[in-house]
Amino acid sequence: MTDSITTNVNRRHDFVLLFDVTDGNPNGDPDAGNQPRVDPETMHGLVTDVSLKRKVRDYVDAARGDEDRFKIYVQKDGEALNAKHERAYIAKGLKSTGTKQARKDINEARDWMCANFYDVRLFGAVMSTNPNCGQVRGPVQLTFARSRDPVVPLDLSITRVAVTRKEDAEIVASDDDSDAAASGKQTEMGRKSLVPYGLYQAHGFFTPHFASQTGVDADDLALFWQALQMMWDLDRSSSRGLMACRGLYVFSHASKLGDAPAHTLFERVNVKPLSNGQAPRWFGDYEVRVNDGDLPAGVTLTRLVGAEKGQG
Repeated sequence: MTDSITTNVNRRHDFVLLFDVTDGNPNGDPDAGNQPRVDPETMHGLVTDVSLKRKVRDYVDAARGDEDRFKIYVQKDGEALNAKHERAYIAKGLKSTGTKQARKDINEARDWMCANFYDVRLFGAVMSTNPNCGQVRGPVQLTFARSRDPVVPLDLSITRVAVTRKEDAEIVASDDDSDAAASGKQTEMGRKSLVPYGLYQAHGFFTPHFASQTGVDADDLALFWQALQMMWDLDRSSSRGLMACRGLYVFSHASKLGDAPAHTLFERVNVKPLSNGQAPRWFGDYEVRVNDGDLPAGVTLTRLVGAEKGQG
């Protein structure tokens, strides 16, 4: 449950997100056969900011997508992006003139897109294709997530008892014309990539200056915090394994510009392994400690997910 501090759009918020995966692929790399993304020098696992935003979008669409203000601009399926731009022009009574569109028209269309699409309002978007709705810099930005320890990507073989093509299942007569027959293809092979376990840490930022330009309000921000906690349960699949939010720590500043550098606040969240050199295999193999003592003046720490004071 969010509070009035973390949903205050006039404050700067910096946050740390911890999540883990067990026997799954948190984010496949299409350039590597969809194997789990890793840093090749350190073998730490990686999850892109785009992957995290996709989960947020899907959760918001499921939770509030039937409301006009919470439509999703970047969807996996549905109408083309330019068709959504056209909706903005129709709603505002504008006529598209291509590349020489008047700035006033672009601004009106951009404002309509912000008012009607949650992800444009929150994350921003480049909408300068025809019809031109301009560009939006969103107040919420996320980093790549990186695993706390190196991970070991596994590429496992699997079999399926059903074949794909009809001809593969046909019975083929033996060469010696005997009554015995050689059976057709019985199985098909496949691959499944996963990491046995990984605890990942990502960082994020909320900038009030951009929020005032896109129209983000307290309800939007509350929904975002909710999505970070609950979106994993809408993204279940056999390839994902078991994924869960393990920590969400929000550092809220009293001022719009902020009262301390973000990196100094992030360093207060310390994740240490307890396995004495053995490979971690569950969240209990880590200790998460959050230093909430002597916070900089104007900074408040809220644990939306994670240990309470004195336990972490």
